Amino acid sequence: MAQNKHIVIAGASGLIGTHLVRRLAERGDHVIRLSRPASTGTSNLEHYSQVEDMVWDPSAGQLDQHIVDNADAVINLAGASIGGKRWNRQYKRDILKSRIDATTTLTRAIRNSSTPPEAFLSASATGYYGFPNYTVDESSDPGDTFLSSVCERWEMAAHPAMTVGTRLAYLRTGLVMSPEGGALEKLLLPLKLGVGGPLGSGSQLWSWITLEDHVRAMLHILDDERAWGPVNLVSPGAATNQEVTAALAHAYHRPSFFKVPAPALRLVVGEFSSEIVSGVRVEPTILKALDFKFLHTDVSQMAQWVVSQDG
Repeated sequence: MAQNKHIVIAGASGLIGTHLVRRLAERGDHVIRLSRPASTGTSNLEHYSQVEDMVWDPSAGQLDQHIVDNADAVINLAGASIGGKRWNRQYKRDILKSRIDATTTLTRAIRNSSTPPEAFLSASATGYYGFPNYTVDESSDPGDTFLSSVCERWEMAAHPAMTVGTRLAYLRTGLVMSPEGGALEKLLLPLKLGVGGPLGSGSQLWSWITLEDHVRAMLHILDDERAWGPVNLVSPGAATNQEVTAALAHAYHRPSFFKVPAPALRLVVGEFSSEIVSGVRVEPTILKALDFKFLHTDVSQMAQWVVSQDG
């Protein structure tokens, strides 16, 4: 896909969305950020004349059709934060419903469009695979966890967009490494205070990707017409939680020997702790086939980049 396109983004106020919007605007694309009626703004991007906000209400299935009719691509990052709150029955419903509502609303608009967008990039997660004791890639089956079920239904909600010829890619994102939030938000503070360490046994595999590589990979998928179907957005450098923690501690010149026991994690974050102390090796097979060049492929590179961005 050539640049200077009209791109519609749902979920643009999050960590990934904010950085993606900036990169798109910097290269000359016109970006429409979809925001809910009660939203008060998303980021400090007002100086980009080609970024504008339009209102939608995915919980009510409301989206002005002309927004999608004029789009060259739609990117869906909307959904309640997985780790934003303690998982209880209501929040688990919110996690699923927010994703299905947003995806269904966008997919319906794409199918109803007289000029469907060329591409639809819809978020998913490596949680799709659950926690098998073998390496997985995009051809692997879904797991049997709560998040596996969420991801499977999330992707199914986007599937009908392909019936009108729109290229659909599912972005199965791993642990996004950034000092601004995401997977590291609750890990970095104790590390920087010198009281951090592995979570649980520390032996669980974390399939991670830096925020920089994640945004670059999204742009690659957006622009490459060969990219469709599930795409794992992870670095080829999967590592154990202990290795990740040690690399970050070394980069921050801090110790990392204070282990956080799994039972303590469960007391603090509830059922979500099972996602933190479990893991799986996920291979970015499709990104490699698309000739994507990672900037950060091992934990030491990742840790140094995180420190360089923490200021």
